[in-house]
Amino acid sequence: MTAGIDAHVHLWDRSVDPQDWIDAETMAPIARDFGARDLSEMLAATGLDGAVVVQSSNSLAESIRLARLDSPAIVGLVAWVDLTASVGAQLDRIRKDAAVPVVGVRHLAHIDPDPEWMTREEINEGLAVLEREDLCFDLVVREWQLPQATRLAARHGGLRFVLDHLGGPPEPGQDRSTWASRLRELARQPNAVAKVSGLTSGLAPGSWRATDLADPVEIALESFGPERLLYGSDWPLAELGGGAAPWKSALEAVLDGLSAAERGRVFGGNAAGVYSLS
Repeated sequence: MTAGIDAHVHLWDRSVDPQDWIDAETMAPIARDFGARDLSEMLAATGLDGAVVVQSSNSLAESIRLARLDSPAIVGLVAWVDLTASVGAQLDRIRKDAAVPVVGVRHLAHIDPDPEWMTREEINEGLAVLEREDLCFDLVVREWQLPQATRLAARHGGLRFVLDHLGGPPEPGQDRSTWASRLRELARQPNAVAKVSGLTSGLAPGSWRATDLADPVEIALESFGPERLLYGSDWPLAELGGGAAPWKSALEAVLDGLSAAERGRVFGGNAAGVYSLS
């Protein structure tokens, strides 16, 4: 039986890794620290076996700390490195004394001061190192950045690109046509996959139903197919939308038409393959 894997979670200790983006008033459910024990409890509640932890800040120190978390709940780490510097040396620092394998790298391109960060020439050698290391690159982008992501994936055809949160589809009731067109363009790149994650993190608890999320999920399914979609909770941010368990249940309802084998791929098999998890 394929292990169930949550392909997108975060852990933070704000005493050493400040998360200044968390507003204590409007984001009260996540305005605290989240560690491996919390993760184990969430996975038990959602019926999954392990999770890929993803960096929360563009910080090498955070990635080093996350890599040293020794927990059976953590099956891999998507770390941060400066792609314009010595990528190999940075990866060595993260891997030293690590309990968690580094399976990919991510940069917070959606909030980078340079809105054209993905087009910068100086990141290309760093991406080439990731390819040689058989690592993935996670794309965290806004809808308007999807064309940049597509060009980047085309330029680095041997590197696996993982689109986080489906590239930020507009909320229920808003026009999704531009997003859908741009998502389909990225999906035409055979080295790109996508995480069905983060769709409830910006919605108020109780304000959404599974049917409200069916449209973007079905567009993603049509674009990537079940063999290139990965389930992710985006926990603990999922707590802002009511929790990881309601989100997973909603996605299961939307994907009910898939075969058992296809659902197994979305809820774990694809993550294991994309991230080369043991």
